[in-house]
Amino acid sequence: MRGERVRAIRARLAAAMPDLAPDHVAAVAAALGLSIADDDLPEVVHRLNGFLDAFETLGAVAGDGPDVPWPIPVAPAAAPGRGPAPAATPPAVTPPAGAADLAHLPAARQAELLRARALSPVDLVRAYLERIERLDGRLRSYITVRADEALAEARGAEAEQARGAWRGPLHGIPFAVKDQFDTAGLRTTAGSRLFADRVPAADATVVARLREGGAILLGKLNLSELAMGDTVEFPFGQPRNPWSLEHHPGSSSGGSGAATAAGLCAFSLGEDTAGSIRGPAAYCGLVGLRPTWGRLSRAGCMPLAWSLDAPGPITRTVEDCAIVYEATAGHDPADVTSRREPVAPCRPGLDAGVRGLRLGVVRELVESPDTDAEVRDAVAAAARALAGAGATVDEVSLPLAPLAGAVSMALADAEGAGLYREALRARPRDLDRNTRRRLLAASLLPAALHHRARQARAAVRAEVAAALARVDVLLAPASPRPAPRIADGAAPITSKAAAAGRFFIRRAYNTPASLAGLPALSVPCGLSAAGLPIGLQAIGRALDEATLLRVARAVEQACGWPRRPPFDG
Repeated sequence: MRGERVRAIRARLAAAMPDLAPDHVAAVAAALGLSIADDDLPEVVHRLNGFLDAFETLGAVAGDGPDVPWPIPVAPAAAPGRGPAPAATPPAVTPPAGAADLAHLPAARQAELLRARALSPVDLVRAYLERIERLDGRLRSYITVRADEALAEARGAEAEQARGAWRGPLHGIPFAVKDQFDTAGLRTTAGSRLFADRVPAADATVVARLREGGAILLGKLNLSELAMGDTVEFPFGQPRNPWSLEHHPGSSSGGSGAATAAGLCAFSLGEDTAGSIRGPAAYCGLVGLRPTWGRLSRAGCMPLAWSLDAPGPITRTVEDCAIVYEATAGHDPADVTSRREPVAPCRPGLDAGVRGLRLGVVRELVESPDTDAEVRDAVAAAARALAGAGATVDEVSLPLAPLAGAVSMALADAEGAGLYREALRARPRDLDRNTRRRLLAASLLPAALHHRARQARAAVRAEVAAALARVDVLLAPASPRPAPRIADGAAPITSKAAAAGRFFIRRAYNTPASLAGLPALSVPCGLSAAGLPIGLQAIGRALDEATLLRVARAVEQACGWPRRPPFDG
């Protein structure tokens, strides 16, 4: 078995590979014009040695095979199943009794109330602003709130609706965006002191599309610094998980996950380089979609890794996810990587069911010793529910998946190090220590290792493409475990094994889809014994978000979601 070969080679190389010495690393950095402080040097060395071990393993396993087409060609979409017909819209539209109930309503339900004139956009915005004021001092999900502007826009939306001038399904719905997306006249920080006073002149394309459709921007959401993940000291406060304040809401779109789950916005936008939409969705009990690479414009989105970054929605329900995806997807001349294919509606087929679909459970990610038993059991139960609903569910193998985290980090961190090279030279102490150490280590990766990473990406991509030639959707955990404690991420890295365990293993679950440029989502499939959400990941073919959302809808119905977190102040 190829997977057994990977493990055997990894163990042999880990014992045989000579480690880089601190003096050698410091000398190479100095030759490149970079200074590594004494307190940073040990971790930088451990990270580099972890990378070298991982890529010796990949070189022995993946070889030097040819690349495959990029992006992966679009395969024919699966035929719709013979599931139940979509449910009819309820004839009565009565607003909920309390502001908390109103704030936690799905955006689709809020839109029904607005259409029926049973709810005012002004009242809806006020409900969210009140909750932000009352709750976010502890959650720290927002960096910037635009209360006055949001209320003014709500009054404008109310006047338009009174005239019958409806802009679309999100008209009057309050939302917030990760502070990685440009907003005209409103600072965009990327969660870093480097950009604390940066004020863009124009909205990012995805933000502009939502606002043109009448959605109301409440503010900008907290994130890990530069969207890299693993920040220890957040410049704008530590975001917390509303399911348990001592636990992480996810990286790097953690503020988006926390605010959406806690009812501080109706939906949010995140950005996913290596899992930063799916991770917060899994940790916070939400639906998070990473669309096909290039499906949503990145114009006005502060980059981390040009070849991996992908904006996408984080919502409380699958239907909301479909609505926001449809409102933001599509070609944008301002983004040279933007896909030109027309966007097919996803919402009409949500309740078509999964009968006739072929689903593949990824053995290496479900059965891995790194996967918690509770996560494994919840994913298995969701797969059985899908089989019971008429899908064909089989096991598939992606032997390189456990190594995908190292590949993704080598590529993403190297691209990030190129972007922020001058900041590393001129303002290193304005960066969080984890951000600084990751960028320093990536700056020292040899060209041969980066070349190996590109070859390994091609191998992972080919493996995923081959699996999706046999099944319509792949299933796996969205995270190997429920949300970790915040304190766990602050522990120092004391060995190359610790570096690999913290950074490569966790990222192996989300990065196969990222490396392949394919759509993937997380949908809640259960709770741990400690009451923390567990996410099921679904990975689909290029541009086939509709099938992913159909599968997610079936999981949502089987698992009884959406549910509210316990935190309410």
